[in-house]
Amino acid sequence: MIEAVVFDLDGVLLDSEQVWDGVREQLTTEHGGRWQDRAHVEMMGMSSVEWSRYMHDELGVPDVPEKISAEVVRRLEDVYRERLPLIDGAREAVERLAASWPLGLASSSNRELIDLVLELSKLAPFFSVTVSSEEVARGKPAPDVYLEATRGLGVPPERCAAVEDSRNGIRAAKAAGMRVVAIPNPHFPPDEAALELADLTLGSLGELSPTTVA
Repeated sequence: MIEAVVFDLDGVLLDSEQVWDGVREQLTTEHGGRWQDRAHVEMMGMSSVEWSRYMHDELGVPDVPEKISAEVVRRLEDVYRERLPLIDGAREAVERLAASWPLGLASSSNRELIDLVLELSKLAPFFSVTVSSEEVARGKPAPDVYLEATRGLGVPPERCAAVEDSRNGIRAAKAAGMRVVAIPNPHFPPDEAALELADLTLGSLGELSPTTVA
């Protein structure tokens, strides 16, 4: 029986994966680094500690990882304040599920960005617990961020459902022992092997309801 639901943020509630990609590519080229086509896939799900180190080590951005992370966050905050790319139906989906269960958020975004998005979207009151992967030991596909969210909710992971869009996110939630509802990201769809791990695959947030989750 499901007793709580944990949402991912980027790609599930926020159409932001390509925004992240654009900001990090721009920063890399501006600082004399070497952007690579595989960079997006490899960084997807990483914590800020992990992807900023990747940008320094693999993409050749000369700044220290902490400075890289801070600058990416600053640029994303500017984008979000100008126009928050909330996915159509996100508010309604959150409201539908919050009427049945306590909700958590388990995101690879930095803490500042999570808080800003929830403030701008006015969705903060619906979430009992929010966790950034920079607050745990490992980013997705490790289960750490989901395990921390379920711990905060006080519900065993096997009684929680996760709503995810990406390969690493699906793998992280499944590794945590949760029921996984996949809503594939149309820009960066998960591979078939990851989708096979999901308990349920939906076409959009419009299909997400207490009935489908349960």
